[in-house]
Amino acid sequence: MGEHVIKLPDVGEGVAEAELVEWHVKVGDLVREDMVLAAVVTDKATVEIPSPVDGEILWLGAEIGDTVAIGSPIVRLKVAGEGNMKPQSDAAEEAIKAEPPAKLPTPKPEAAPASPKAQSKVAAPKAKPAPAPANGAARALVSGAPRPEGEKPLASPAVRLRAREAGIDLRQVAGSGPAGRIGHEDIEAFLARGPQVAKTSGLARKDNVEDIKVIGLRRKIAEKMALAKSRIPHITYVEEIDVTSLEELRATLNKEKRQDRPKLTLLPFLMRAMAKAIADQPSINAIFDDEAGIIHQHGGVHIGIAAQTPSGLVVPVVKHAEARDLWECGAEVNRLAEAAKSGTASRDELSGSTITITSLGAMGGVATTPVINYPEVAIVGVNKMMVRPVWDGTQFIPRKMMNLSSSFDHRVIDGWDAAVFVQRIKALLETPALIFVD
Repeated sequence: MGEHVIKLPDVGEGVAEAELVEWHVKVGDLVREDMVLAAVVTDKATVEIPSPVDGEILWLGAEIGDTVAIGSPIVRLKVAGEGNMKPQSDAAEEAIKAEPPAKLPTPKPEAAPASPKAQSKVAAPKAKPAPAPANGAARALVSGAPRPEGEKPLASPAVRLRAREAGIDLRQVAGSGPAGRIGHEDIEAFLARGPQVAKTSGLARKDNVEDIKVIGLRRKIAEKMALAKSRIPHITYVEEIDVTSLEELRATLNKEKRQDRPKLTLLPFLMRAMAKAIADQPSINAIFDDEAGIIHQHGGVHIGIAAQTPSGLVVPVVKHAEARDLWECGAEVNRLAEAAKSGTASRDELSGSTITITSLGAMGGVATTPVINYPEVAIVGVNKMMVRPVWDGTQFIPRKMMNLSSSFDHRVIDGWDAAVFVQRIKALLETPALIFVD
């Protein structure tokens, strides 16, 4: 028998480390070749680490949430044959496998009993006499019976607030103050009596705290959002768009579409409008390297589509949207969205964007303040579509209206340029025939 060490492989060009987010095995498990051992994440791409050999797990080299350098040992297996390393001595192997013994708390020495002479000097505390109940209703209250219907308990606002937060019906509490007034000490006594006393209000305090470690994709998102907000001074511009004509055109195109074409959503129209607007304002389609002081202005329009997945927010990228028509944009969005949701999107498909679209669909709200996908300089946010009355000069008519909430890096994009860009998109979406004009 021999031992085989598995090291964290190169999971992407230029990647020096990855975060361990999941173990699929534990010490003592028997594994087969190509069986998935673990999953790591880097730059929002999740990579599974398979076993190259059959064997038994002897050692796992990291915990979930740890950052592991490429080439570091992560698994050691017992295998048939020589393996790729010299086996540990029996003593070393037992030391690795052995669980550390549980440490029991050291019992505190009991205090020596006081001498009879000392005990005689300690007077037993006198019990505080319970206040005599004022009437029959109060006497019933002492035993835990509720006050009669309509009788309001006497208590200060602070006591009432405390009872409400604790889910206590004050009618169940015996008051020790004048005329049966309920004080804080009565609340304490009521709570000390335990759960056998019914709480008729249906409210109860919850003091539990759950600690959730931020790992994997959620940690990557947190780091990127913090970087974007700390480095980029955002300016957000909100504009109202009349999409009535666009929706009519979209419905017609979907009704008459060929079988080999996807069903069109709003996104392909917005992508084409953005590509045409960027042709007039190429400075919007850029990456700002703020450390080097260089703006990388791209000719190709690579649009990131922020997508919510079961694992968190990812941004698959439609490359070269300027060279795709409506249906090609729609097909690529559908393909990338499916890959993102299933977790099969490649590193290349999740990187390289030059501008991003973010949309919450029907839950998009009236207006939002999108966070720029660092190090880009602009992001376009789609808000929900609503039918609203619009004055046409003689009367109010129902129109389908939608807001675009777009954020820009104010270090390199002036407010005027941001407004010109959004107004160009507005003109294209409100007169969608212009989208097809070269």
